[in-house]
Amino acid sequence: MIVAERTTELADLVAKVQAGERLSFDDGVRLFNSHDLLTIGQMADLVNTRLNGGRYVYFNQNRHINPTNVCAFHCNFCSFRRDEGEAGAYTWHADEIVEHVRADALPNVSEFHIVGGLHTSEPFEYYEDFLAALKKAYPWIHLKAFTAVEIDFFAQMTGMSHEQVLRRLMAAGLDSMPGGGAEIFHPEIRRKICPEKADGDTWLAIHRTAHQLGLRTNATMLYGHIEGPEHRVDHLLRLRALQDDTGGFQTFIPLRFHADNNALGQRANWTTAHDTLKTLAVSRILLDNFAHIKAYWIMLTPPIAQLALHFGADDIDGTVVEEKIYHEAGATTEEQLDKLELMRLIVAAGRLPAERDTLYNIVKVYDQPIEQLEAELIARRKQARLTARQAKRGNGVQAQRVSLVEQTAA
Repeated sequence: MIVAERTTELADLVAKVQAGERLSFDDGVRLFNSHDLLTIGQMADLVNTRLNGGRYVYFNQNRHINPTNVCAFHCNFCSFRRDEGEAGAYTWHADEIVEHVRADALPNVSEFHIVGGLHTSEPFEYYEDFLAALKKAYPWIHLKAFTAVEIDFFAQMTGMSHEQVLRRLMAAGLDSMPGGGAEIFHPEIRRKICPEKADGDTWLAIHRTAHQLGLRTNATMLYGHIEGPEHRVDHLLRLRALQDDTGGFQTFIPLRFHADNNALGQRANWTTAHDTLKTLAVSRILLDNFAHIKAYWIMLTPPIAQLALHFGADDIDGTVVEEKIYHEAGATTEEQLDKLELMRLIVAAGRLPAERDTLYNIVKVYDQPIEQLEAELIARRKQARLTARQAKRGNGVQAQRVSLVEQTAA
């Protein structure tokens, strides 16, 4: 039973959520304008329990790759981009990416999350080449790569349709797509923060095409800058409508705006922990056809991500290893959390850690006490070192996998 403790302003919306009724645009705006965070959190927790059982919190062992920060666009919220030749600009090619990952990836990584700049001089084949090289070097790892904005850029670069671009990338090794580049769909805001990017309709159309081709994708929203509650709700309901049609979205990730080292940060309002938890909760309530809501610890900080597990989130992301985009914008979190640290956050919140793959197939549920988990992981690391030494003379794919284990288990 949900109790609206201090006000009765949300009583009718509580009744709707308890009855399993879908909320409207006006309902969503009311939730964002309300200060009754605990009631909104209870509503979101109810929806999460209804959809997912409320027991498991998902995580995966993933590794982010940002192949280049050279970008043709000048989004005024971005601190990552550089012009070609500018100090700090970089571009990794296929062999460099394969070696870079080999040097510091975690053992048992199941996913590469790949996004970067829209390079001003590299051809489309540059992107195909590094996908193919990664798939050849690490065939067991799922390649989640390229936002809809990147797909649209490739289409403009080559003259191909979005579908043709996606088919070419799938042939090179693309397994699924991340949800970045969505920002805020509403044209009033989008033309102020990223006028060069694909518009909201194009972003949605590309994801529709990806779903029709059998690719699973994610979705995001950049919040906490110059947008208002009505822009957030418009964004969420447009995602909900597409999900009604295709069912191809896996998870929704609200992305908190970071204001350092970018033009938008000079005039945007900093968001708060209260607003972050409310945004996660309202997203869970409105996106009643999305299976999962992710609390991305890199952007939220681990403590806020942990709190979010009681405000509708059921995924805390993964180990990450290296992250450049949000740290350039002032994120102060670590770039890596190991598996044990992720599980500790989840267990301390009263949930069960469920390790997953990219497509939310459960690899293992960890239902032991945290002390037992710690002992098990220490023993596993010792065994990994022993296995790596014994297999040092291996070759091919197995040797590369052993090298990953040996380098990171030490």
